[in-house]
Amino acid sequence: ISQTHPNASKLPLKDSFTYDDYRWAVSSVMTRQNQIPTEDGSRVTLALIPLWDMCNHTNGLITTGYNLEDDRCECVALQDFKPGEQIYIFYGTRSNAEFVIHSGFFFDNNSHDRVKIKLGVSKSDRLYAMKAEVLARAGIPTSSVFALHSTEPPISAQLLAFLRVFCMSEEELKEHLIGEHAIDKIFTLGNSEFPISWDNEVKLWTFLEARASLLLKTYKTTVEDDKSFLETHDLTSHAIMAIKLRLGEKEILEKAVKSAAASREYYTKQMADGAPLPKYEESNIALLENTVADSRLPIVLRNLEDVEEQGDLKIDEAIDAEVTENGFVNGENSLFNGTKSESENLNKEKSNRETEDAKESSSESTDEVKE
Repeated sequence: ISQTHPNASKLPLKDSFTYDDYRWAVSSVMTRQNQIPTEDGSRVTLALIPLWDMCNHTNGLITTGYNLEDDRCECVALQDFKPGEQIYIFYGTRSNAEFVIHSGFFFDNNSHDRVKIKLGVSKSDRLYAMKAEVLARAGIPTSSVFALHSTEPPISAQLLAFLRVFCMSEEELKEHLIGEHAIDKIFTLGNSEFPISWDNEVKLWTFLEARASLLLKTYKTTVEDDKSFLETHDLTSHAIMAIKLRLGEKEILEKAVKSAAASREYYTKQMADGAPLPKYEESNIALLENTVADSRLPIVLRNLEDVEEQGDLKIDEAIDAEVTENGFVNGENSLFNGTKSESENLNKEKSNRETEDAKESSSESTDEVKE
């Protein structure tokens, strides 16, 4: 555009400013915008924070906030740094897909890495209305984007609750709608310590194992192929990131398959042995406070990953379906800087609190699981 503008001949960079230069300039600004409060604190606006933005990413917690009184960004060091030592900050609980897309690097030791998984109750399901109602009471949509995580367990309280409802029998659904202590049953849907039934657990882990296996089959290469390719080829930095990204996704899916298989086998044995189900008692309400493990949180206290349009599944269809083919390191555990605008919305109250996952829809999930 600048080349054809009437005043283009007067521009100092007319003969040297190329499209590649333009791309670099726009990318540099767009990937380093940060959301900060306006002076009156009534809304947020975008700004560049040059010195702070030079800090690279490492593991830790978000320690940056915005001081409205002094109208400035304030960052507390993650650790004691020596003179001349590089200062790192934590960008937030982003997946490697988000780091690659928004910041241009792959983080090798990302404990928050995850893979999106789209799930929904089919409207043709005979029990759709009942399942939708139970999910609604738990604050969960009938179709959503969840996540499989690199950690164990690979699913969050939110996803566990969804899968339990997804696999419920008609009688189990009635118990959660009109049965005795129905409210308590809804409240503990995401609590791994209180299965609905052994049969329900076997079904949900069988489904998850099958679904993760199907997702693995959509890749044209295996984990071994990717590892070998990285070792035997002279690749560009972009190619390395792309291969590492798909490799990481496969490794997460493989872990999910193994974890689901182990759970399926365990609950199958519990059912075969006729083991008594753990009973929920009112005194156990303390287990649901947000000071304990994520798997014990009440459903309504967790955020879901962004909802995306998708084809809904019935459990039998999902299990039986056949699938057809579908950064630069700057220190051992650190990588180059990039956008933090989504994961670090700076305000006074959040200065020392870890933020939620960057929204997956921006590329926005999961339901963040420590899911």
